[in-house]
Amino acid sequence: MPKMIVSIDGVVIKEVTLAKDRTTLGRRPYNDIVIDNLAISGEHAVLHMIGGDVYLEDLNSTNGTYINGRAVKKQALEHNDVVEVGKYKIRYLVGSGASDGGPAPHIAPAPSGPIPLSSAPTVHQPFGGGTGVAVMRVLSGSGAGREFSLQKVVTTIGKPGVAVAAVTRRLHGYVVSPIDGGTELNGEPLGNEAVALQDGDVLELGGTRMQFVAG
Repeated sequence: MPKMIVSIDGVVIKEVTLAKDRTTLGRRPYNDIVIDNLAISGEHAVLHMIGGDVYLEDLNSTNGTYINGRAVKKQALEHNDVVEVGKYKIRYLVGSGASDGGPAPHIAPAPSGPIPLSSAPTVHQPFGGGTGVAVMRVLSGSGAGREFSLQKVVTTIGKPGVAVAAVTRRLHGYVVSPIDGGTELNGEPLGNEAVALQDGDVLELGGTRMQFVAG
């Protein structure tokens, strides 16, 4: 089945398989592909699957929909086309060629949205000791003392509209990249580039502090 790989600033945050005749994209939570960003209209675009073809239709969005840098109203998608909405890039991949020129083929689906720090689940099993899976420990706010595992390839954390960051698990460690709003690492503003995380590093998003604990 065809897939849509959602990314921002080169960081993959979501993977969606197109399994329905009609797949909606927008900011509202009832969409099939939800992008919670003010640059995205509530009902931004829709993907129509007709036979083996997929057509993208802009739903009169405020900021428009682009395919490979060109504004479109309705257009058939081809393998490896890049749809742009706001600052987000969504790559269309088909069948066995899903890795040609696109993200790494072993990208696992990211969570459907950022983990709200006030409700991050407590991790009951101990991490560390060579498990290779790190955790984030919330240090402040109503979720203080809670921990959540970073076992997915990409884990988005924070609160949309305030501050959101993506923590990506790589072969030799973890990196963090800002997605929306201001993020600080050890008291310094995080730039646009992904930064490697070290054991004990402290992130701050929207006034909430958390500590990276290596696995």
